[in-house]
Amino acid sequence: MPAKSQAQQKAAGAALAAKRGDMKKSELKGASKSMAKSMSETELEKMASTKRKGKAEHSSKSN
Repeated sequence: MPAKSQAQQKAAGAALAAKRGDMKKSELKGASKSMAKSMSETELEKMASTKRKGKAEHSSKSN
């Protein structure tokens, strides 16, 4: 599933880094913390690899 916003893409990248052991899971906050718990590494890879060009910084709450 591709990221809907730049913020979501960044959070997925942080969660993926923690899952791979590149950063401590205790350093995660908010969305990245819940993503690390609820999503597989494959799902996080797909979301984190989304291109940022043309994406809003934050998606609207209605999406």
